[in-house]
Amino acid sequence: MKKLTAFLAIVLAAMILSVCAFAATPYTTYTVNGYGDIQETQTAYQAVRAITKFGAEYFSGPRDLFVAGDGTIYVADTLNKRILIGNADGDLLGIIGKGTLQTPGGVFVTENGHIYVADRDARAVFEFGTDGELLHTYGKPSSPLYGEEMDFLPLKVAVNDAGILFVVCEKNINGIAEISPIDGGTFLGYFGTNFAKVDFRTVLYRAILTREQRAKMVSNNPSTPDNLAIDERGLVYTVTLGDEDKTVKRLNIAGLNLIDSAEKVDTPAAVTPGNHNNLYVADQSGFIFEFNNEGELIFVFGGKDDGNNRLGLLKTVSAIDVDRSDRLYVLDSALNMIQIFKPTEFTDKLHEALYLYSVGRYTESREPLQRVLDMNSLFDVANRAMGRACFQEENYEEALRYARLAKDREGYSDAYWEIRNIWLKNHVAGMLGILIALFILIRILKTLDRRKGIFVPVRKLLGRKKEKGLRDNLGYAFHYMRHPIDASYGIAREGRASWLSSGIMLGVFILEFLVNKYLCGFLQKTIQDGRYELFSDVGIILAAVLGLTLCHYLVCTINDGEGRVKQIFTYFCYSLTPYILLTPVVFLLSHVLTINEQFLITFLRIIIIGWIMVLIVLGIREVNNYTAKETAKVILLTLFTVLIMALIIFILYILWAQVIEFISAIGGEIGYRVSG
Repeated sequence: MKKLTAFLAIVLAAMILSVCAFAATPYTTYTVNGYGDIQETQTAYQAVRAITKFGAEYFSGPRDLFVAGDGTIYVADTLNKRILIGNADGDLLGIIGKGTLQTPGGVFVTENGHIYVADRDARAVFEFGTDGELLHTYGKPSSPLYGEEMDFLPLKVAVNDAGILFVVCEKNINGIAEISPIDGGTFLGYFGTNFAKVDFRTVLYRAILTREQRAKMVSNNPSTPDNLAIDERGLVYTVTLGDEDKTVKRLNIAGLNLIDSAEKVDTPAAVTPGNHNNLYVADQSGFIFEFNNEGELIFVFGGKDDGNNRLGLLKTVSAIDVDRSDRLYVLDSALNMIQIFKPTEFTDKLHEALYLYSVGRYTESREPLQRVLDMNSLFDVANRAMGRACFQEENYEEALRYARLAKDREGYSDAYWEIRNIWLKNHVAGMLGILIALFILIRILKTLDRRKGIFVPVRKLLGRKKEKGLRDNLGYAFHYMRHPIDASYGIAREGRASWLSSGIMLGVFILEFLVNKYLCGFLQKTIQDGRYELFSDVGIILAAVLGLTLCHYLVCTINDGEGRVKQIFTYFCYSLTPYILLTPVVFLLSHVLTINEQFLITFLRIIIIGWIMVLIVLGIREVNNYTAKETAKVILLTLFTVLIMALIIFILYILWAQVIEFISAIGGEIGYRVSG
């Protein structure tokens, strides 16, 4: 899938311009289809409530929240230097940490009710009991492995079932500090370290510059994780602002990322695992992203508050969590508010289906998936999951159909591979019989022709041709493909150049290009279904060939070339013969090969392109009677001329468009004044 910078820009524009948004929400829900494009879908979550206080205690600059299994909400009320405890109805259940906490920025609650608070200014993680009593304070680890000069500035904290703390510290580029509660806090090492991106230029500079010069370079340190969460299996989720490769990660006990396919979120603020092997990421700008177990994007919803304080829009998100009923709690530190989002029936069914599929209960997942598809048959996430479920049930025909609907290339390839295997097993004997019969028939016909001459009349008929006529010139194109040097002499000296035959070859090339582009096999298709750009394709090809011919003729004229326009156009068109001959093979292969076999098509395309380039170069050299050095010079000058011509055409197009716009504006003004 693509990076989400452009995604969010388009979503913001759509939210501003849309006149058909759902009446119940001030935002639109989006998903990404199989082509990687934005697609509007049903509302996935509805904002049902906003909480600004527990009891009479208002939030002030809150930075984190945690929702316990019983629905109790813990809020790091940062500017008030406390932890507020309440529920979804806004009732106050307790206050802890007053007089102890300085800037509580992260809060986590274990199954036994112990409350851990990350406090940056106190340079400690505090552990409170269920009654609010301070049980322990975890300060800077004394281990030299932590780093003697590294400060301990906790921002966020998570704790696993063994009581091990995972602490995100400000400016600690080494990763997440892993601390055991044994002996009052034993530093176990760093976890989930991000990697710095190093390009070739940086490596080169560091190799040749002096130590003083390297010291003046901008540091290339890895990004520090900004937030984290942990699930029931002990997997740690992190989000990192500024990590160009992976902003969202799910780390196992060894610190390895398990969701390499997760999309990049530009300004992630918080992450939390869902109840169905899914996960949620909240963006600082107010968007909420939901991913499935494999890191594939399911939904994007929410948006930036425009100052009207509409429920469902956010200003500066700092935390997100989910309760056992799949209700999302999103903390807005700028608005001092918690917004609660409830999943719709569409989302509930999808969650049920995806969870059943993720745990291997494929047959059971089909019923809720079908319900989802009944609501939205174009929802590619559900189509993809249905196809994969059918594949696991060995229903390969249905798997192929759903994979095609979802544009799931891997699923399509796997299903087709199985179907093809079954077909080959059932028909291999018959195919061998046909091949043997054809071989015997050919041998018999050859014997009869040798003894009786049964094909003599056919050969005489085919042998009748008009010297240098259309059919002969078309055949000469194939001779040019095999013997370009000899054929170039014929084009330049023997009158083999032909506008008609060259035009026919160019026409066949265009026809094959269009057929291969729009009707090739699914795995090779590069354009969306139902989209046709026939006039644009034909126009571009004609403009490219004619423009190249003209530019090349001008360059050859001033460089003592002997080729005329007709001859240049001929060898350019004849050079397309390898494409004309081999593209039907590529087209057929695109319908019978799987993903793992696509390298054959790539190899054929390399051969076609290379062959065409060789023919063009030899045609330029032989027809114009150039040396190798002169040929290289003319080719470079031709490319430069084409570039200049394209630039001139572009400038003229822009100027003409402005003239048309100016004339239209004047006409509109005149019409307005006349009508007035």
